[in-house]
Amino acid sequence: MLPDENLIDGCIAGKREFQKILYDRFGSKMLYVCFRYCKNREEAEDVLQDGFVKVFNNISKFRKEGSLEGWIRRIMVNTALENLRKQKSIPKITDIEDERINTPSEMDAVGKLHAKDLMAMIDKLPPGYKLVFNLFAIEGYSHQEIAGMLNITEGTSKSQLSKARDYLKKNIAGELVTPKIHNNV
Repeated sequence: MLPDENLIDGCIAGKREFQKILYDRFGSKMLYVCFRYCKNREEAEDVLQDGFVKVFNNISKFRKEGSLEGWIRRIMVNTALENLRKQKSIPKITDIEDERINTPSEMDAVGKLHAKDLMAMIDKLPPGYKLVFNLFAIEGYSHQEIAGMLNITEGTSKSQLSKARDYLKKNIAGELVTPKIHNNV
């Protein structure tokens, strides 16, 4: 397998064969990342394509301080969020500063699930919960980073994560309760 450094150098030089290798190496993983933020496969494929255009246009800016895959993933997530903004599909996230935050130990039941089942449950989360849960728990962004990306407070990010975890726990326990949505008009 071609080392990442050689792959990067070939892409910087604009060599199509290196771009194809990069796409083949990371494309399916990144499609899965995009799909978590999109309504359907077609939209995820469009986001993936836009994301790889950004990867190839900016690969010379990759500082090699982290993993190449992590750098590409960040571009894909940001491209997916840009897509949501363009469609005005970023869910309205309400601000509840003093919400109790659950600890990871409260999610022990999740360990007994298959990843596929858990991802299906995450996909059924209400949009605001799903967005914050994906960014925090799956992508690894901090609440501060999420707040900046979504133009919300850190407390709101924490609150949405807490609600997502509660929702998942109830779903896992078979006691799914539809969350109450409060409209402040």
